[in-house]
Amino acid sequence: MAGLVNNLLILFLIFQNSCLAFRSPLSVFKRYKDTVRTHSNECLGSNRQLVPMGLSDFALDIRMPGVTPKQSDTYLCMSLRLPVEEEAYVVDFRPQASMDTVHHMLLFGCNNPASDDDYWDCNGGTCMDASNILYAWARNAPPTKLPKGVGFQVGGEKGSKYFVLQVHYGDISAFKDKHKDCSGVTLHLTNQKQPMIAGMYLMMSMDTVIPPGEKAVDADIACHYKMYPMHVFAYRVHTHHLGQVVSGYRVRDDQWTLIGRQSPQLPQAFYPVENPVEIKYGDTLAARCVFTGEGRSTETYIGGTASDEMCNFYIMYYMEAKHAVSYMTCTQNINPEMFKNIPQEANIPIPVKPDMALMGHGHHEESRNGDTGLIMQQPKREEEEVLDQDLKIEEIADWPGVNLKLGQVSGLALDPNSNLVVFHRGDHVWDANSFDDNYVYQQKGLGPIKESTILVLDPNNSAILHSTGKNLFYLPHGLSIDNNGNYWVTDVALHQVFKLGPHGVESPLLTLGKAFQPGSDRNHFCQPTDVEVDPITGNFYVSDGYCNSRILKFSPTGMFIAQWGEEPSIGQAKPSQFRIPHSLTLVSDFGQLCVADRENGRIQCFKTETGQFVKEIRHPSFGREVFAISYAPGGLLFAVNGKPYPGDKEPLQAFVMNFSTGAIIDTFIPLRKSFEMPHDIIASEDRTVYIGDAHTNTVWKFTSTEKMEHRSVKKAGIEVQEIKAEAVIEARLTNKPVSKELLKKEEKHHVVQQANTEVSVVLITTLLIIPIVVLLAIVIFIWWRKTRLYGVDAEHKPDSSSGRILGRFRGKGSGGLNLGNFFASRAGYSRKGFDRLSTEGSDQEKDEDDPTDSEEEDSVPQPPVLPPSSS
Repeated sequence: MAGLVNNLLILFLIFQNSCLAFRSPLSVFKRYKDTVRTHSNECLGSNRQLVPMGLSDFALDIRMPGVTPKQSDTYLCMSLRLPVEEEAYVVDFRPQASMDTVHHMLLFGCNNPASDDDYWDCNGGTCMDASNILYAWARNAPPTKLPKGVGFQVGGEKGSKYFVLQVHYGDISAFKDKHKDCSGVTLHLTNQKQPMIAGMYLMMSMDTVIPPGEKAVDADIACHYKMYPMHVFAYRVHTHHLGQVVSGYRVRDDQWTLIGRQSPQLPQAFYPVENPVEIKYGDTLAARCVFTGEGRSTETYIGGTASDEMCNFYIMYYMEAKHAVSYMTCTQNINPEMFKNIPQEANIPIPVKPDMALMGHGHHEESRNGDTGLIMQQPKREEEEVLDQDLKIEEIADWPGVNLKLGQVSGLALDPNSNLVVFHRGDHVWDANSFDDNYVYQQKGLGPIKESTILVLDPNNSAILHSTGKNLFYLPHGLSIDNNGNYWVTDVALHQVFKLGPHGVESPLLTLGKAFQPGSDRNHFCQPTDVEVDPITGNFYVSDGYCNSRILKFSPTGMFIAQWGEEPSIGQAKPSQFRIPHSLTLVSDFGQLCVADRENGRIQCFKTETGQFVKEIRHPSFGREVFAISYAPGGLLFAVNGKPYPGDKEPLQAFVMNFSTGAIIDTFIPLRKSFEMPHDIIASEDRTVYIGDAHTNTVWKFTSTEKMEHRSVKKAGIEVQEIKAEAVIEARLTNKPVSKELLKKEEKHHVVQQANTEVSVVLITTLLIIPIVVLLAIVIFIWWRKTRLYGVDAEHKPDSSSGRILGRFRGKGSGGLNLGNFFASRAGYSRKGFDRLSTEGSDQEKDEDDPTDSEEEDSVPQPPVLPPSSS
């Protein structure tokens, strides 16, 4: 019997470890919430630094806690402990700063910050122990997303337990109003183990002197590389005002291979390398900064103030996990003579025109000559999935049925439970008598809409699950819903923006604008059209609107952050010019905010952090107007156009496009009724699309039925098995009888859909239970055999069987399957080639009368693992 007890005890321990391995991070989040250090944060309006993003991912907001530097060239630091004890991986960096107030930021990882205060002067140090740089930012650089399968390792036994943010405030003239600064960076972390570990290699000149008046001064850095192979995927350059160009190279057998070259006066982002570069044992890493001393009357030295200079070349790389080194530096020039052979391009300054310099400072005026080619493009990222160019969208003809009664449908959104939310005008109508020439609402005497204007519908049968918004609104327009289920809406009659709670509270949680007072300053709107909320930062954007031509950005508490946009001049509209910015959609995959520029018949996209123009999507088939847009995760952009003018040929229809290329994949229209004024559109990740019409008072539902075609593709040296979604069209006509067999199939399909929502829980539970049941069966079998062999005296016999069984278990454990060796042995497997870093007049109807070749590694003996070295 003692053997049975021992076996059960061992099984219990195994089960306990298994449970710990499957522990949900939600428990970690709760523990973190209970222990996190809170501080005053006037910019964010809340202390919510951690935001769950699913079962294994979360966002961590690392911000200065509302500081006001008192003198120029102040370096302030703050720390934040990693909220999990287990290993985690940083896969995305989103800066929350402007160069108008911040010179640059560095994010360090370490285990012992120099202070436990909310923030401190960095002159006292950043960390007490060894630290490594995880991220660097300056000059309004855009977000940095690591390649798929690559992450900075933190936590666990080897990774850093703390993040330390260092912010350099150069010129404090921006703080004359004594406002509080909360600059920082938002991290996207995952608990999923990454196959490749990211690291940072910093090349830095320490002793360069720039004579006054000198036209060109070179600062050279070079070191031998004596570590395991690293694969470079991004680079960043950094100098202060005198830097003209910075270049980095790998030198092998006297051959110079460019890693990256850029002007440090442009946004100092981590740019993707043009071609993958592998650095191996024995290579030399070399970098050159070119400065000018013109305009200076004294010598300029390397130093930490804005009047000093710096020469930094950052290399972001990945290595195999077993050899990974997170941080390396090079501060020497081991061979000055070699720079006689540096490629000539390294000596040629990159010109930066005033347009681009203005954009670097957060301004967005276009050049007077209309040259839009100067606008910086966001670093290209490969799509993470294959978009089906044959995708077809069709209407669900029996939805929403006959029981749903609506007024003019102005806004649509999906809540966190994927329910459809409709914003409508009840018995109020926007017509020619609604406003005077000064955009002042003329029908206040009607009072607010008495019925619920916000309806939550079951997406399957359109049943009303919940309603709110009584006696609040006069002419509803735009609707958006944040991660917490709050409703963000606009009212064009009130000229206001509201935030409403998700639980039927009839009083707004937040109100912006003055009721019935149109205006164009920071405290007024003029018929605002739409709102979008950033799911990570909580910042929100307002399109304003019918009588203003701008986009405004606010903090979660409604503090004004920035705005951009203007009315078009004569001729074709330029970037950042709007004629009714009518609809907004966030493209979080790319860090962009897109705007339906209605009367210009186009879609404009901008960087969410800076408002910098990225691209325009325009097609002849749009006609003269684009009313509404919606982005679906996975790379699809949906849109609806406006009713054609007399003589126009372009029909009223909806579009699905490839966001990256802008190409139209499909167009679609409803089978029942017809579009008259499709006013808003919302799409989900599963390609279900809803369109609301402000004239027919209707909501349509569209979907695509997909079959899965298995195929193998090869991306950048890695063979990948992919599933291609191929749309299958099923014609559903209202006048066609539906067979019983078809009804049974649909009912079965509906049951399968409901079951899918619980499959993950059932699967995990099953995976946990099966091994336990099997092991218990083995134990019972052993006990039964022992009982038969030894009879009633079995418990007094020597207990050697348990030792033999455990010995067998240990034997299997020691000879377990090594997946790394298994995949490495398969033909065609490669660890290289990861993805790159990735205003309408009214809603009335118009009067009809009026080279990536990766280099193969040589078969040389692997070097011993050496500590990071500066040479």
